[in-house]
Amino acid sequence: MGGVFSLIRGCLAFVCWVVNTLFWVLPIIVFSPIKLIPVPFIQTACSAFVDNCATAWISINGIIERIFHPVKVHVHSDTNLSTKEWYMVIANHQSWVDILILQRVLNRKIPFLKFFLKKELIFVPFLGLAWWALDFPFMRRYTTAQLRKNPKLKGKDIEITRKACAKFKSKPVSVMNFVEGTRFKADKHKQQNSQYKHLLKPKAGGLAFALSAMGEHIHKLVDVSIYYPDKVPSYWDYISGQVKDVHVHIRVSEIPNEMRGDYMKDREFKIAFQEQLNQLWLEKDQTLDLLSQEKTVNQKV
Repeated sequence: MGGVFSLIRGCLAFVCWVVNTLFWVLPIIVFSPIKLIPVPFIQTACSAFVDNCATAWISINGIIERIFHPVKVHVHSDTNLSTKEWYMVIANHQSWVDILILQRVLNRKIPFLKFFLKKELIFVPFLGLAWWALDFPFMRRYTTAQLRKNPKLKGKDIEITRKACAKFKSKPVSVMNFVEGTRFKADKHKQQNSQYKHLLKPKAGGLAFALSAMGEHIHKLVDVSIYYPDKVPSYWDYISGQVKDVHVHIRVSEIPNEMRGDYMKDREFKIAFQEQLNQLWLEKDQTLDLLSQEKTVNQKV
C-alpha cells in the first residue's frame, strides 16, 4: 500500500514541478531579448527580473515539497550569509537531488546560484536562452591538442570567460562548482583509489579556472557538505517521499590570495592550489565522517 501512495505522491509532485517550471521559464524566455538592448539600466532591470523569477521558482518548489514530500533538512552552520555578497560555492556531488537541496538551503540567503556551463549548451532549445538570460557564464575550453596546434589560443579561454563574467562587477553573484566533476559512485571511488572515504578526488583545474575568470569579484568560499543518512536518493526517491532526512554542513571562509593565479602557466601556483584544495577536501571528508558516526550512534540509541 505504501508503494501505491509513493507512486501517487511522486506523480502529483512531478506534475506540480513541471507546471511550476513552465510558469516561470516562459516569462524568462519572453523577457530575455530585452537584455540585447544596449542600455545598462534596462539590462540591469531585466537581469533582476529574471533572477527574481528563478528565485520564485525555487520558493514554490519548496511549497510543493512541503505538501507532497516533506523532507527534514538539518543545516549545520554557525555563519551568516548575505544576498549582497559575492560567493564561490563548492559541494560534494552524489545525486541530482544535491542541486535541489542546495537551492532549498541557500535560496534567498545568497544571490541566485549560477553554474559555469560549456559554451555549446547555449544552443540547447529554450534552456540555453533561459541560462543566458539568467547570466550563467558560458565557458570556452581548449583541448591540449588545440593549444599545441595554435599556441595563440593559450589563455584565451580564461579571457573569454572573464569577459562573460564582467557583468558580475555590478551585482552580487553566487557561482556553483561541483569540484569532483561527477557524481560519487562506489566503482568510481575504487577506480580512482581515492584517499577520501566519502569523496572522489577533487579536480582543481575547474575551480582555479573559475576563480581566475572571476578575478577579485568573488570574495568568499561557501563549502557545503551534503549527507544522506539512509541512502543516496534518485530524483524519484526524492519527489515520492522516500527521503526523510538530509544533513547539510555549511562553512564560509575568505578566499585567500594564494588561491588566485595562473593555473595553466604557473607550475608552483598549480601545485600549491592542488594542495590547498586537497586540504579542504580532507576536512570535508572528516565532516561527512562525523555525520555518518552521528547516524550510527543515533541508531544504537
